[in-house]
Amino acid sequence: MAPTPIRIVSYNVRYFGHALRGLASTLGPKRRVAAALAALNPLPDIVCLQEVETQSFRSNVAHRRTRPDETQLEAFMGRMEETFANLRRPMPYEAFYFRAHHYKLGEFSLYTTGLAILVNTQRLAVDTHNVDSPHHITHHHVRALRERKQSRICAHMRLLRLEDGLPFHIFNTHLSLPTPFSRVFWATREKMGNGINQLHEARALAQLVRARSNSEPFLICGDFNSPPASPVFHYLCDEACFIDAQAAVGQIDPRQPRGFPTAGFMHMRMHLDHIFSGGGVRWLDADETWPFGDVRSRFHGLSDHMPLIARFQLEPPPAHAEPSAPAGA
Repeated sequence: MAPTPIRIVSYNVRYFGHALRGLASTLGPKRRVAAALAALNPLPDIVCLQEVETQSFRSNVAHRRTRPDETQLEAFMGRMEETFANLRRPMPYEAFYFRAHHYKLGEFSLYTTGLAILVNTQRLAVDTHNVDSPHHITHHHVRALRERKQSRICAHMRLLRLEDGLPFHIFNTHLSLPTPFSRVFWATREKMGNGINQLHEARALAQLVRARSNSEPFLICGDFNSPPASPVFHYLCDEACFIDAQAAVGQIDPRQPRGFPTAGFMHMRMHLDHIFSGGGVRWLDADETWPFGDVRSRFHGLSDHMPLIARFQLEPPPAHAEPSAPAGA
């Protein structure tokens, strides 16, 4: 009997502040996002979140903390515990936070940025991770602005499927917006995914993935700020040879940059979010992934992005292949 497929979610939650246009985090979105995730059937085994705060004025001004040092992810996981308790089901997730950047005025914390990964420990075991030192992939086009530019990182985990011990890697990231300090920015109509800084970050990401995955199956989730058919997308698919999950199951035409918007701002609709894979991942479906603005989604109105939700199967390594050593060994 084949192992049960693994389900993954990638979601830019906008600091759980969409109700206040991103100005501040509130309790309501945390509860609604938790309820939406818990309602997925089957439950996701991995949830990759982008735009998650640590602790700052923005994350706390409209949300009363349960204790002074509570982080935004801890507050969200409290809502997850609450949601599963109300459903009379065990809460299966362990959460990991990867800190990216900290904006301060003196000692006053304005806001912070970061990534999070939730792992269903009923189905997966965490082998290694880089929580203490996420990989930096930021390209600083203007050196004088190095300290002011938002840092871009890549979170990484090596996971083991409990059914058979098969290893695979999860990478979670959030690429920069295209830099205006470039001729390309002003010479092209389509800005997103055309930034020279974005291409540098995509290359750094691809090098990191190849080095850390050690020829084992891998998935890369994130907000790439780049639509299909953009230079960044072409690089990741055509040169780095990553597989786009939505394209693999026929949900999108990778030649159409606006065919399936995953994010929206005012009247603009953009496809910015992707899940890529390689090394023995076989995509099965993208059920419950809806385009931005579709009211059929249980995530409608919870963020300025929609989650990507997909199932995959891990292909066993060739019989003649030797078991790979644990990452970092």
